[in-house]
Amino acid sequence: MAKSLRSKWKRKMRAEKRKKNAPKELARLKQALSLDKKGEAVMTDMQEIATVVPADKIKKQTDMDMGEVEDGDGKMDMDSKRSKKTQLNENGQYPVWMSQRQAKKLKSKRTTKKGGQGKKKKGISW
Repeated sequence: MAKSLRSKWKRKMRAEKRKKNAPKELARLKQALSLDKKGEAVMTDMQEIATVVPADKIKKQTDMDMGEVEDGDGKMDMDSKRSKKTQLNENGQYPVWMSQRQAKKLKSKRTTKKGGQGKKKKGISW
């Protein structure tokens, strides 16, 4: 699809911009990790950029989380007030992710079952 002259030019310019900014980006990354000095990250510099959490604390937390999952029933927290067959909630609303076309199809299925035959088709009956 993207084969127009404009898109080719834009791709070319983006590539040149990446080439131009690559050394600066690498230097900034090295400075953030302070690899220029001794190979280890200085935590005071890193705290300005990101939240620093010790590794042992993370390991303990993940071990606790794993234990909770095994103890629980393993079900996800879902909207339990939604009908599985019609996908409607208690207010008669379809889920946000459902498209209008899907909702219309489900509604037509629901009404034809309720009304019996549904709409009669137009045309010659012979």
